[in-house]
Amino acid sequence: MVLEWRVSGTGDISVSQKRELHLNINILHSGFSPAAWRMDGSDPRASFDINHYINVARIAERGTFDAVFLADQAAISDRVDFRPLTSLEPTIVLATVAAHTQHIGLIATASTTYNEPYNIARRFATLDHASGGRVGWNIVTSADLSQSRNFGLEKPVEHHGRYERAAEFTAVVKALWDSWEEDAFVGDVASGRFVDPAKVHPIAHRGKHFSVHGPHNVPRPPQGHPVLVQAGGSDDGRELAAQHAEAVFSASQSFDEALDYAWDLRTRAVRYGRAPNSALILAGLATIIGSTEAEAKRRQEELRELIPLEYSLARLSGVLQIDPKRLKLDEPLPDDIPLPPDGGHTFFRATLALAQREKLTVRGLIRALNGGTGHRTIVGTPEAIADDIEAWYLAGAADGFNLMPDVLPHGLEVFVDEVVPLLRRRGLFRQAYSGHTLRDHLGLARPANPYAIAAE
Repeated sequence: MVLEWRVSGTGDISVSQKRELHLNINILHSGFSPAAWRMDGSDPRASFDINHYINVARIAERGTFDAVFLADQAAISDRVDFRPLTSLEPTIVLATVAAHTQHIGLIATASTTYNEPYNIARRFATLDHASGGRVGWNIVTSADLSQSRNFGLEKPVEHHGRYERAAEFTAVVKALWDSWEEDAFVGDVASGRFVDPAKVHPIAHRGKHFSVHGPHNVPRPPQGHPVLVQAGGSDDGRELAAQHAEAVFSASQSFDEALDYAWDLRTRAVRYGRAPNSALILAGLATIIGSTEAEAKRRQEELRELIPLEYSLARLSGVLQIDPKRLKLDEPLPDDIPLPPDGGHTFFRATLALAQREKLTVRGLIRALNGGTGHRTIVGTPEAIADDIEAWYLAGAADGFNLMPDVLPHGLEVFVDEVVPLLRRRGLFRQAYSGHTLRDHLGLARPANPYAIAAE
């Protein structure tokens, strides 16, 4: 069974049949567990090895996944003495991955806080051309102090200001991608006419944050626009997603939270004049899989034992943005933890909700997070994983999942070989790729060029 979202004349959103499950793989270096690199069969150098990313992408492509996804961090902001870090620049990594794959989409993160619109438009347009239309841009703002100091700032940019800049940034990038009409390139050898300049347009943007004349120096990308992805869970982040995003990475810890998030985002999208299903919701999902439940739990415990307690405490205090001295292992979280003023709202809310719902002590919360920062984790057999995915998907809590196996590549291989066949047999997931672009995989329309629309 598949579903689609519809909006009535009164603005109410309903569910009808016609949707397709989507699966991405989030390549978190050696795996989502901070101790993944220490497991038997793991390569400690994987996070710096381009062949690791190629191998993971090929496994995901064998499983007919929609895309691989790379986060980004332009600083050392974690315990580099203990765990791998996000270091290689995503678009360069994915350009190499594109040359070694044929179908799978390639989603890279690029911050609107420490970049300029023209450079990002050019980089992603080039990658879309190079890959034959398989690229997506994960739009993020950057809030941590370590990155700020690497870009000449002594403190992060204020939260609302970052998202205001991000909205204008995204609008400029889209205008640059649209600045070439579809038939601007002529290439007529006989006449010597290379490009029709009447079909290449300056954008003449003058805004609060940017002044960009244009036009772009790259023809319109194969997809029209590379797919726009967003991952912010704050109110400002949801507004940015509702206005621009075509896919959203969410981080809900419970089914009810996910359903509330989905309805909220779809309602916001309608307010911007968009269809409620214009932004696919891909929930973050970490997996620890065993042939039996007992085997999966043993694997979970093995990974937990490899994570130093002091690291987990520091990581939790960082997510909650409080002094680690306030965290007492055998007591609940303090009652008066405020919402962080400058960002990190997505994982803050997910972590706090988990602790409150399960009535966990700090020690219990650390164990429940499995060393992570707030994404939901399923521990169990392939059948249990497939059951959970099916339940969330059919109820409309998610359109698909941004998967984070415990250890890479092994955890992904198990998912592809054991879980994907179950999803296919249930009629939830594709048997083979039916298109060539990331938009094809996600069922997203190619944006029309505004100059063509104006000429109609």
